[in-house]
Amino acid sequence: MMYSHADNEPVLVLDDEQCWTLLGHSRHGRIATAFEGRPEITPVNHGAANGRLYLRSAAGSKLAGLTVNPQVAFESDGILSDEAWSVVVRGTARVLETDADIEAARASGVDPWVQTLKDFWVEITPTSVSGRHFALGRQPEQLDEH
Repeated sequence: MMYSHADNEPVLVLDDEQCWTLLGHSRHGRIATAFEGRPEITPVNHGAANGRLYLRSAAGSKLAGLTVNPQVAFESDGILSDEAWSVVVRGTARVLETDADIEAARASGVDPWVQTLKDFWVEITPTSVSGRHFALGRQPEQLDEH
């Protein structure tokens, strides 16, 4: 991936388009929910399409958490030999119920790693998207100690 960092700057703030490009190429991340007053972070497979994230879930604390409190955070990242990136999406999750909504989720390419029963389709509608790209090995200019 090619990103243009300013001279000697190891961190680049990504724009929305760059964030969605990375999300579209990634298939894994973590969803953060809150259930019964406790935060939970769960690894998930996801798909990204049309400014939305999609995932599948079985019944359990993750699904219960986002049903009771639909405000969620999602994070996906990648680390290569000379670069890394992280994208965070904050938004509202909902369990999909109509055939049309589920077809849109299927089209996003979400595909579980482990072929267990995942009866529920979930859509995350973002309220914010932010991302950072890191050029590994770059050192920022030394700060003047004066």
